[in-house]
Amino acid sequence: MSGLSVSFGQYSDKGRKPANQDCHGLFLPDEPLRSTKGIAVALADGIGSSSVSHIASDCAVRGFLSDYFSTPDTWSVKQSASRVLMAINAWLYAQTRQSQFRYDMDRGYVCTLSALVLRGSQASVFHAGDSRIYRWRDGELEQLTTDHRLWVSREQHYLSRALGIQPHLELDYLHCTLAAGDLFLLVTDGVYEYLGHAEITELLRTATALDDTAKHIADQALAHGSDDNVTVQLLRVETLPPHDAETQLGQARALPCPPALAPRTAFEGYSILRELHQGHRSQVYLARDDAHQQTVVIKVPSTEARDDPAWLQRFVMEEWIARRLDHPHVLRAVPPTRPRRYCYTVTEYIDGQTLRQWLHDHPAAALSSVRDIVRQIASGLRAFHRLEMFHQDLRPDNILIDRSGTVTLIDFGATRIAGLQDQLPHALRDSLLGTAPYTAPECFRGHDSHEGSDLFSLGVMAYQLLTGQLPYGTAVAAASLSGRQHRLRYRPLTQYRQDLPPWLDGPLRKAVHPDPNQRYAALSEFLFDLEHPNPALHAGTAAPLLERNPLRFWQLLSLVLALVLATVLVWHPG
Repeated sequence: MSGLSVSFGQYSDKGRKPANQDCHGLFLPDEPLRSTKGIAVALADGIGSSSVSHIASDCAVRGFLSDYFSTPDTWSVKQSASRVLMAINAWLYAQTRQSQFRYDMDRGYVCTLSALVLRGSQASVFHAGDSRIYRWRDGELEQLTTDHRLWVSREQHYLSRALGIQPHLELDYLHCTLAAGDLFLLVTDGVYEYLGHAEITELLRTATALDDTAKHIADQALAHGSDDNVTVQLLRVETLPPHDAETQLGQARALPCPPALAPRTAFEGYSILRELHQGHRSQVYLARDDAHQQTVVIKVPSTEARDDPAWLQRFVMEEWIARRLDHPHVLRAVPPTRPRRYCYTVTEYIDGQTLRQWLHDHPAAALSSVRDIVRQIASGLRAFHRLEMFHQDLRPDNILIDRSGTVTLIDFGATRIAGLQDQLPHALRDSLLGTAPYTAPECFRGHDSHEGSDLFSLGVMAYQLLTGQLPYGTAVAAASLSGRQHRLRYRPLTQYRQDLPPWLDGPLRKAVHPDPNQRYAALSEFLFDLEHPNPALHAGTAAPLLERNPLRFWQLLSLVLALVLATVLVWHPG
């Protein structure tokens, strides 16, 4: 099955200048890196006023092409490239500040940078400065980047953006869909200032070999009087992955589903010991690896799920996700030691119970125990969020707690991976996968989940661990419209437990707020407020007496009504 393939050509020359301050590069990785990270091309142009800007150009291009491919493959292209470029920018800025040019940035480690990443059927453009990226499609030339120049007169201008000028980098970002035959052109200002749009169009119209065409475009710029360095890069898309192509995570149909398993069954080098769980979508077994004498958990698709390719793709992703997370509070995948003939997953075995079972055993849990559990869950969530992954199905059934009190997050079938969203089938991208009472309201409106969505689920569980109830009952799923969600009413803890400190409602109310913008910006803030009274959360926000103590409310109301009735009888005895 064909995937993404390109042809390319590059050419650079110092022109009439004594040295070439431009730098360009291209990286064409093999699989599986080409599928997970893509193909990258970058072009940097040093500023003429600096004698060290060629170092900046070289560092920018080399650093981007090496570091981008070292970022986690769960990150989106945008996050990976942006973080790398911001790190390069900070390093260049620091070099200038530590040099003799610290007070004259025009002579420091400064350069423009334009980068293009092709992955799957998508293109991502990152740009700062006045180099340019064009796209040639169906005979039309389109400029994709904007020149970051500040003109002070018709003859004089300055760069308004570039790498190394400021401690913080402001990047232009563009995302577009690829088509077979797309031709991308990257050029420095020494080229486009001397070749107009129409001239470049004609040169591309008659293009043959891309290396020859790149040199021809540069030569034409010099022939038209360019007195600057000239660099040209051409990248043409030859083939694209089929729209229904399965990524390396979705090879669910490559292997058949296992036969029926039962205790004492020998299966793929494992001995099945007993069934742990049977659900609508999967069956889970305790097994022993005969070769390593290791107790493991094997999960296989259930009979009902075997004809659902979208769910099978999610099923295969679970182990892929687990292999990328190495954290004491996240379930670990067992590395495969032999080829598999069937579709199943293997993870470590944790001797414990689900948080749901723990909740039944501790109906009025101590606040200290709840804080400890919430802290461990949040620690596991951070491991997901650092890799731009979001669990999406946090609930007591998907959390294990062992005899020592250690908490482990399990079941990653609903996990959203930002870096792979554009490679997944629409059936997987658009589906609501969480469990209704624990799912953040914005997810019911079709918005992508994020860190705040997982925080909402964590807040609901914290509330449930303390009270055995849900903060909004079952009203969250029913309120699918934003207007109804704003009418959700939080139930104070005192409705169920009088022994808890009143200020505890503040952090819980904020964590489960229907509006994601009103929740905590970070898990650490929630954890801190869960242990320390925050006056800003509970000052002047006491709940009505009816919510805090319904019995006392009705007692007082009955007393008032009795007094009113007595007064009426006194004044109107007849």
